[in-house]
Amino acid sequence: MLIQKKQPLVCEQLQKSIETNHLTHAYLFEGLEGTGKRELVEWFSQGIFCISEGNKPCGECINCTRILSGEHPDVMTIIPDGQTIKVDQIREIKATFTKSGMEGQKKIVVITEAEKMTVSAANSLLKFIEEPDGQIVIMFITTSKARILPTIQSRCQIFHLMPLSKETLTETLKSDGIPAQEAEFLARLTNSQSKAIEFYQNEWFNEAKVTVSKWVDYILADNLFAMVYVQQHVVKVFKEKDQQALVFEMLIIFFREELNRKITGAQPTARNSRWSQRKLLAGLELILASRQKIEANVSFQNVCEQLAIKLIDG
Repeated sequence: MLIQKKQPLVCEQLQKSIETNHLTHAYLFEGLEGTGKRELVEWFSQGIFCISEGNKPCGECINCTRILSGEHPDVMTIIPDGQTIKVDQIREIKATFTKSGMEGQKKIVVITEAEKMTVSAANSLLKFIEEPDGQIVIMFITTSKARILPTIQSRCQIFHLMPLSKETLTETLKSDGIPAQEAEFLARLTNSQSKAIEFYQNEWFNEAKVTVSKWVDYILADNLFAMVYVQQHVVKVFKEKDQQALVFEMLIIFFREELNRKITGAQPTARNSRWSQRKLLAGLELILASRQKIEANVSFQNVCEQLAIKLIDG
């Protein structure tokens, strides 16, 4: 999906800045994963350097194509070195860009995961922003502007990128060739088109989904084997921390589907649970509480076993 369709309002504002050549020296783009922050920065950078006489960015001129391939010498990107963005990385960029542009006048610095800047790196960059060179544009990308120094925020034009609606993402995934039912499930699981496609193409993910679905079958049938199933299957499939977090997201999706069937009076499915709406709602609360325990580093197996018992006894 084109970034102009993902973030039409932001693109419209930036397009006007490109057309009138009214650029500020620092921008901060905030949004959740999948909202298109990197695509937006790439598109905006193309617009600034585009040499087309028509609409900018054209996407086809030499500057647009070089930015797309990451080869434009006047667009430099800083990524975390390990867990942080270090002061030496900022100093290196400053040293490079205090010289004249390598090909033109404008120069762009893109700082990804800007919330990972160390305090010394942020302070070093702050001095750079406080005495802006009219030819240098700095673009910060972050998932949380709250983790960016207020003094940096105050010197930026800030844009908040809205997540895609579930309906829009579902249709996008279907246009990517993903079956409708899978597309709907993935759109509930993530806001990111790229992440959804990655999940769909991952054999582990398909096994994980089936594993959780079968676990839900036992739970909604009030079958105490649901607790044994945790040890025999769930913990064996979900070994990594990031994988384990997905268990609870999937549980929420399956429980909400069941609740929706109860509310709408939809045709019974093979699951055909006798659970009431009230019990399903209480179950969702238990799942959310269990997710918080995992985030607090409580044993994954213990949390899942206790959850199964509480859900059935509830």
